[in-house]
Parts: sequence; C-alpha cells; structure tokens
Amino acid sequence: MMAGSDGFAVAGGPALHIPVLGRRAVEFLNIRDGGVYIDATFGAGGYTRAMLAAADCKVIGIDRDPSAIALGADLVRQAGDRLVLVEGHFSALDAIVRDCGYEAVDGVVLDVGVSSMQLDQASRGFSFRLDGPLDMRMSGQGLSAADIVNTASERDLANIIFLLGEERHSRSVARAIVKARRLALIRTTFALADIVASTVRARPGDIHPATRTFQALRIFVNGELQELAAALQAAERVLKSNGRLIVVSFHSLEDRIVKTFLARRSKAPGGSRHAPEVKSPVPTFRVLTKQPVVANEIEIAHNPRARSAKLRVAERAETPAREDDVSDLLPRLPSFGDVMRRR
Repeated sequence: MMAGSDGFAVAGGPALHIPVLGRRAVEFLNIRDGGVYIDATFGAGGYTRAMLAAADCKVIGIDRDPSAIALGADLVRQAGDRLVLVEGHFSALDAIVRDCGYEAVDGVVLDVGVSSMQLDQASRGFSFRLDGPLDMRMSGQGLSAADIVNTASERDLANIIFLLGEERHSRSVARAIVKARRLALIRTTFALADIVASTVRARPGDIHPATRTFQALRIFVNGELQELAAALQAAERVLKSNGRLIVVSFHSLEDRIVKTFLARRSKAPGGSRHAPEVKSPVPTFRVLTKQPVVANEIEIAHNPRARSAKLRVAERAETPAREDDVSDLLPRLPSFGDVMRRR
C-alpha cells in the first residue's frame, strides 16, 4: 500500500510513492553492502528505491501486476545490475530467488494488499470512488469480481463478504446483489456500490457502505490470504540466518495470519504434564516487534490509508525451515470451482 513521498532521498531521484511505514520498514531490514533483499510487492518501487539508497546492495522486486513491472523499467536502467524485476506471485518468492541465481537472501519485505496505484486507476475496477469495469484482478488473469458477483450463489456471496469483508450485513448484501443481477448483469464499480449502499446504511463519519464488500471481493478474486500464508513460508525457506522478514498489513485478517505464523515460529508449544512428552519444534524466527509498529499522526494526516497499517518484524534463526501445514490460518472459503459449480 503506497503513500505520497515523504521527501527522503532514494536511488534514481525522488520516489513518486513511498510505502506506508516505509522508512521504518527499511530501517528494520538493517541493509548492508553486498546484501540481497526482496521487495515482494514492488508496486511503484518505493521500498526498492529506499533499499538501493541505503547501501550498495542488490534487490529482487516481485509483482504479479504486469503494469507495475513495466513502469519499473526506468528504475531497472538506473540501478544497473543492482535490481532485477520479476513478474510473479510472492508466494513463489523462494523459487524466484533461485531463478535469479541466489540460494538465500538477507531480507524480505511484504507490503500486503492493494496499492494506491491500482486503486487510483478506474480501469482496474478496485475502487468504488471511480466508475470502471468491475475487475479487481491484480494480474489480469482468472475470474474477475464481475464473474463472482454475477455467478456465485447467494450463500457463497454472503460467506465471502462476511469472512473476508467482516461485513455484518453480508446476507442482506448478497440478497440484494442476486436480486439486482436478475434484472441486469452487474458490470461496473458504481453499479455494485449503489446496490450495497441501498442495503447497508452508513451514519455520518462512517466508512463508505461498500468498503467491506469491495475488500472481500478483491481478496477473494486474488486469493490474497492464501498468497500471504504461502509467502510467509517461502520467506522462511529463503532467508539466511539473521535475515529479516518485514510484513506490513492493512486489516485484521492479514495481521492475524502474520501474528499467528510468527508466534508459532518463534516459540515452541508448551508441553502438558498430563500428556506424553513430545519433541517440540525448534523456533525458526525471533520476533523483534512485540507489538506491531503503527503509523504516527503525521503519516496518517498525509495518507489516511496508513491508519490501519501494522508492521511486524522477525529475524530468521539458524534452524531449518518447517514444512508443516498452515492452512488452519485461513478462513474456510468456497473455492473458485465451488462458486462456478453452484451458480
């Protein structure tokens, strides 16, 4: 998630965007000359520019959005062999690192969620503030938000909106969507926002009534929570001993996954005197932020989106990565296949 520039110098000139909590994230990385770092959500290049400015290091930037990779071409030219950009999913960041010729890296930054660059383009269909096609696909591949809205069953829509948007009126919203699409397909962001606003009544000062529904659809369309859980495991596999993992999240579902993952990885489960003794897993991370770092009043005033940002940091231990299942970190959701079969 990107904010406006705060003015600090970066490689290649002033950045058009600086990530929320960007300065503190880069400080936590403890960047050194000769190190290799991953900007797993390249976006407009804010983290990458700051990393390149911090030391004579190398950066691998990853983004599933082809437009972000294309817009980063000038920065690649300016940085020379210090920067490589890869179009791909950050859940595969360990494989991407190997493809770039490295076995391990010194730091990984995950800035989770949608970027301002995507929100501000009406044609991408992420925002109810701008009228555009109801798309929301970060990569441009697969089912769009319009596909889900116009084909999912009322029950599946209600579950998606409740679990991923934490919308307590999810059943009413789903019912209104199904009723509206019987008359005409829902093709635009304004059309969907109007349907939700007619169902969810907001009081003065509240967020827009469609906020949670749009959030839920975006997360579902892009499989964002599954990507996050897989990316945390991938970072564990690829980080060197003492390498840093920085995660910036923007809502409770994301932060809960990060917090739980790091809690499990940083301490062994307690035993019970009533149960047989079992060999406890050895910690793979040391958590460096007991409480998440949050934006200060200046950052929030500069960019209101920073209000919900939470930054967590952990340092890799020397122990081997674990390969245990982390699917229990995720809410139980219908799959794309389920949605299409039950339409």
